[in-house]
Amino acid sequence: MAKRNDWRKVAPAPVILVSGPEQHFASSAIRRVRDALRKQNPELEIHEVEANDYGSNQIFAIASPSLFSEPRLIIIDGMERCTDAIIEDGKKYLQNLAEDTTLIIRHNGSSVRGKALLEALRASDEVVEVECPKTDKEGPLSEFAKAEFAEHGRKVTDGAIRALVNAFASDISELASACEQVMADSAELIDEALIDRYFGGRVETSVWRIIDAAIEGREGDALILLRHGLNSGVDMIPLIAAFSSKFHQFARILNDRGAQPASVGMTPWQLSAARRSVAGWDDDGMAAVLRAIAEADFAAKGSERQPEYRLEQLISLVSRRGKTL
Repeated sequence: MAKRNDWRKVAPAPVILVSGPEQHFASSAIRRVRDALRKQNPELEIHEVEANDYGSNQIFAIASPSLFSEPRLIIIDGMERCTDAIIEDGKKYLQNLAEDTTLIIRHNGSSVRGKALLEALRASDEVVEVECPKTDKEGPLSEFAKAEFAEHGRKVTDGAIRALVNAFASDISELASACEQVMADSAELIDEALIDRYFGGRVETSVWRIIDAAIEGREGDALILLRHGLNSGVDMIPLIAAFSSKFHQFARILNDRGAQPASVGMTPWQLSAARRSVAGWDDDGMAAVLRAIAEADFAAKGSERQPEYRLEQLISLVSRRGKTL
């Protein structure tokens, strides 16, 4: 069976399958293999082939020994839209690998095209598979950003990671570039202030930044984010609805440590995060917040002339785990 390897740790092998939808991971893995091969031999020949343009026997023509016997790297991209010829040639190639040749095959998983070759690749012990799963959740994105700094031996605070993920969560390539940019700074410690200096215009206020700050007990930060958000167009009603959704979930698991993800409508990582968030809460505090959410909702829908005041009260109450001063 094919061996598995992480995209950060991949090393040259006779055949490497780079699979999955996250293009940043795939591109990084391919670049690492290419750089390692070039370091071994600067005369490396690199051949890039689009799978939908592949012609019969092309891989054998490229892999055949050259006059000066330079090592070769063959990168076949877009296997999800490949020709029939590469499927058949790829299976044949696995039976008789060329010397001094590294073959990389990229399949993003968007279709079942090339399935027969994928199965053959995964059944071969000559193959290393690098999986590149989609990364669009806060936890994996934070781990990715931390690993970027750790790989370069840089110290970074949790607040800096949180600010980067909030600003660049929609595109992991942008998140990686942002990490690279701040690492060019000579600061001994990369903290939230440094992130704000570099990306102050990009670190936008969002509903979830306000809620997260309140839940984490950062009352001052949450109130500042709320005021900035209201001044820049954050709508109170969706914000209150998000508070309501979050705290109804919290209420369901507060006294039910045996709750399962499916029973509370959460993914496993969401349930794990929610359990951490309700630590230190009690029934009275949770009930007080649920009442405050209802009052803020009523106010925002027209019952009061200054609904912002109710929202500020809600945020302060959440920050204190339902306790009033």
